[in-house]
Amino acid sequence: MTFSEWIAEPVNWAFLAMAIPMVIAALRVVTSRNVVHAALFLVLALAASAGLFILLSAEFVAWVLVLVYIGAVVVLFLFGIMITRAPIGRETNLSHDTRWPAAVAALGVFAVTFWLINAVTEQMGGFGDPLPAVGRATATGILGEGFINRYLIPFEAVGFVLLAALIGGITLARKDLTPAEEEEGARV
Repeated sequence: MTFSEWIAEPVNWAFLAMAIPMVIAALRVVTSRNVVHAALFLVLALAASAGLFILLSAEFVAWVLVLVYIGAVVVLFLFGIMITRAPIGRETNLSHDTRWPAAVAALGVFAVTFWLINAVTEQMGGFGDPLPAVGRATATGILGEGFINRYLIPFEAVGFVLLAALIGGITLARKDLTPAEEEEGARV
């Protein structure tokens, strides 16, 4: 398939519309010096990856990504940042002055992974024929019924355990200020 054939497909335009912002947001997550901005860029990267899963007809995986990662983990990050009274503004005195070692390490990991995938697919004869289910809706009704019927109690138990962990984290991280410290903070 040539580039002109590839670009003529509308699904590839949708892919580019989600992949380019995802890559930019992922880069901003690791290069941002503001913790809150990094968490918000993480939300954008995860939302774009959920969109890519929708393009692959994996709606269940996309919604799990949205609900669990964006709805829970990123919100937990933001709560943790705000509860611990971490510095929210731009941090100028970070220990890394240059990003070259991280970039070289990331490119090295990418090159080794690319080489391994090519070696394995050549040895095993490639991935074979494309899956016939690509482009069709997935049957997530069975999974939903399993969550509601068979796995309802474990699902709710995990929710209570996560709630207890959140409350415990807030209790451990929060330092109550004395009245003198509160007055000092109000003056600044």
